[in-house]
Amino acid sequence: MAELRVFSLKQVSAHKSKDDCWFVIGGKVYNVTKFLQEHPGGEEVLVEASGRDATRDFEDVGHSPAAKGMLDNYLVGVLEGFKGVVSVNKQSNASSGKQDKLAFKDMPAFVIKEEKPSVFIRFLEFLVPLVIVGATYLFKTLP
Repeated sequence: MAELRVFSLKQVSAHKSKDDCWFVIGGKVYNVTKFLQEHPGGEEVLVEASGRDATRDFEDVGHSPAAKGMLDNYLVGVLEGFKGVVSVNKQSNASSGKQDKLAFKDMPAFVIKEEKPSVFIRFLEFLVPLVIVGATYLFKTLP
């Protein structure tokens, strides 16, 4: 595997136009200039996020595993101080129609078990509105 170039955030910030669009996601530097026209969310979204760390923006959108796999096609380097492991797979998962099952981890989930409320709580849920309605009725009818 060839060594990836190391960029400073200042170097990445110089690439923030439609003709030269770079950003950082998770410490990795991507040049997505050729992808601007194809982006389903429109090129404006990518240009707005260019020249900076767009990790939070990328994660907030909730991209599909296929979209995350496509990033490898646009990887040009890593950000200065990046300590993670980079595996470069230049063949797009989306274009090959196959998804590398090892490239993506399943998201852990847990089930929240909903307990039924106690009899006392259910009684209060019935009684409190009844007392309020009764008090309102008495207040309005008393002279």
